[in-house]
Amino acid sequence: MEEKRNLRKERVGVVTSNKMEKSIVVAEVKRVKHPMYGKFVLKTKKYVAHDEKNDCREGDTVKIMETRPMSKTKCWRLVEILERAK
Repeated sequence: MEEKRNLRKERVGVVTSNKMEKSIVVAEVKRVKHPMYGKFVLKTKKYVAHDEKNDCREGDTVKIMETRPMSKTKCWRLVEILERAK
């Protein structure tokens, strides 16, 4: 009997830092409506992701996927580069 793997979370964001070796910081920006005033507010969440080939550059739009913890802060990995920085 084969076990089914749980669905893994995927996020799309922009690379804000690639100064580490085999790691990138990806920022995901969400537009959230303020509960009382109704104005849309930008919320930013940063993820540290594993980049095995070290080929991401700052400004690239990438897709990352949840994975096992690789370090204290790194539990995401790079799936693909959707768009290169201009």
